[in-house]
Amino acid sequence: MKNLLKLEELALMVLGIFMFGLLGYQWWWLPVLILAPDISMLGYLLGSKIGAACYNVLHHRGFAILLYFVGIYFMLPIIQLIGTILFIHTAMDRIFGYGLKYDKGFKFTHLGEIGNKNE
Repeated sequence: MKNLLKLEELALMVLGIFMFGLLGYQWWWLPVLILAPDISMLGYLLGSKIGAACYNVLHHRGFAILLYFVGIYFMLPIIQLIGTILFIHTAMDRIFGYGLKYDKGFKFTHLGEIGNKNE
């Protein structure tokens, strides 16, 4: 089942990359921006609860899709780009096992605990 879920995320990542291509931005923007959503981890400097909230907002697929459609509605390609980058990044994170965070700590996600559970 775990591999099936990773394949699903890979398909979503490919979809996001396809959507990025439709936006007309130069392709070099994709590798430059792909890790930008991880800036949300700075919220952990203010504690686990705020960190998890910041992280979860920028790693929630629904928020990414909302931004994309807001960009379409208001004809703001930069907002579409942000939504697309969030969508691709989220799928990439899920492939590597990084899920939405619980507020008891960074390594506790909806996909399970990250790292060595015996530590």
